[in-house]
Amino acid sequence: MRILLYGLMAVVLGGMANRGTADSQRIAGSRAMADKEAFFPANDPHIQYMGRVDLSNPAAPRFWMPGVVVRWKFRGDECRVVIRDEVAGGKNHNYIEIAVEGEAPYRLQTKNHQDTLVIKAAGGGVHVVSLCKDTESGIGWLEMVGVIARGLLPPPVPETRKIECIGNSITAGTGMDLSVTPCSMGEWYDQHNAWMSYGALTARTLHAQWQLTAVAGIGLIHSCCKMDIVMPQVFDKMDLRDNTGSWDFRRYIPDVVTICLGQNDGIQDSTVFCSAYVRFIGDIRRHYPKAQIVCLTSPMGDRKLTDVQKRYLGGIAAAMHQSGDRKVSTYFFSKQFSHGCGGHPDLEEHGSIAAELGGYLKRLMGW
Repeated sequence: MRILLYGLMAVVLGGMANRGTADSQRIAGSRAMADKEAFFPANDPHIQYMGRVDLSNPAAPRFWMPGVVVRWKFRGDECRVVIRDEVAGGKNHNYIEIAVEGEAPYRLQTKNHQDTLVIKAAGGGVHVVSLCKDTESGIGWLEMVGVIARGLLPPPVPETRKIECIGNSITAGTGMDLSVTPCSMGEWYDQHNAWMSYGALTARTLHAQWQLTAVAGIGLIHSCCKMDIVMPQVFDKMDLRDNTGSWDFRRYIPDVVTICLGQNDGIQDSTVFCSAYVRFIGDIRRHYPKAQIVCLTSPMGDRKLTDVQKRYLGGIAAAMHQSGDRKVSTYFFSKQFSHGCGGHPDLEEHGSIAAELGGYLKRLMGW
């Protein structure tokens, strides 16, 4: 069997591993034959994945990062997806976005270690479903088990354009979705929505794949909230928050990389911060020798921080140009976006951020 990677290279699989096999047999056997439904395991060739996904057990692909997408096409007016949640800390439950092509996406939360989620589509016919991890690495992993449907069809051809957005809570989609839980109520991650974050919105507008390499609270040289990691340290991981699981960069080569760091660093010594930023660009460049790299101001930065970032990022881009790397540029957001929880951008503001960034990337890339 083989698994199609949405945005990753195709990987040939030699069969299903032990984990997940028993569940597959039990789920398949539990469906009445009369309804003509069947169970399609996670490594079915008609299921696609986009993002940093751990494939060490192909029967149970596991992912931590916000914005990872699982996509499939089915026939009928309903299908079911079986998914596991780590339930990190014994209480955290991930939020998931369900987007049926042509219909309004909606967000839901897992309830158990394993859930079977019913996905309904308007009318019969053929439908494309995207399942997105809305919450970030620190909320725990999700693990795909499979899809129950009357049939899966060959999935859409993956987009050829590729974007990677590196950042902190803003890029991860923290504090933005107040549609169910108001700020200061519930758990701190109840307003996460990576599917509607500026990076994912920008990518969809530009018909590109995306990867959100982001952790709430993280910085370039200084992270907040007693966090013991910084982005250059964990950039090469699948689980960025716990700094575990080496990522093979050959599986996703972006055309353009955006860097949105500095909000959690605050105002740092210019030499120390800029030197670290240049080194980080060097790390990115070694993995992506041809990519455009765009350095962004923080969308939620106040005037004082924004003014400093403009000076620092301008100097960084100039230094990279002098060193011979002309594919480094800057984009400065037009204003502060801070109407979500904890001063983060809200849903509407992420749309505005995406409109600004998307316009710049369209001109930069000729898209």
